[in-house]
Amino acid sequence: MERKVKYDLTFKLKCVKLVEEKHHSVTSVSGLYGINISQLDRWLQDYRRLGLKGLISSKNKTYTAAFKLRVIRAIERYGLSLSEAKFKFNIPNGSTICQWQKSFATFGLDGLQPKRKGRPVQDMSTYKRKARKSNKPLTREEELLIENEKLRCEVAFLKKYNALIQAQEEAESKQKSKPSKN
Repeated sequence: MERKVKYDLTFKLKCVKLVEEKHHSVTSVSGLYGINISQLDRWLQDYRRLGLKGLISSKNKTYTAAFKLRVIRAIERYGLSLSEAKFKFNIPNGSTICQWQKSFATFGLDGLQPKRKGRPVQDMSTYKRKARKSNKPLTREEELLIENEKLRCEVAFLKKYNALIQAQEEAESKQKSKPSKN
């Protein structure tokens, strides 16, 4: 399932063209369409660097730990800003790189490992499983215990069923004994 994109490509292009070609101010365009100024600035920056390709929203990507480390090392080695690194490595948002840097500073290389998505897997040792059937035949005592358990279940079921029937009959008799208000 794809993520929902708040602004489509045509809307972004329209806003950027107003600033670039019609010479409207960023503030007036953001006020006109109700866009955050920093968002519009980001679109302008992306458009100026990459053209139309810069406005196309990319889907959520997963990056390897090696790639993340390469980006962090390039920022340190060459003194790249977040926006320069974002364009050089084709990363949709600079805040992604900030998160990588924080994780790397806190947890080291383990912080850059991709995290599992979705619900965590349950520990299988906590589940109660049925005992596996063995090839050995059951002893007479085991057979009687199994039959006893089946009979207990059957009796409990019949008791519940009878209680339900009785409750329905009582409800019907109360319904019949009520005088009509007509």
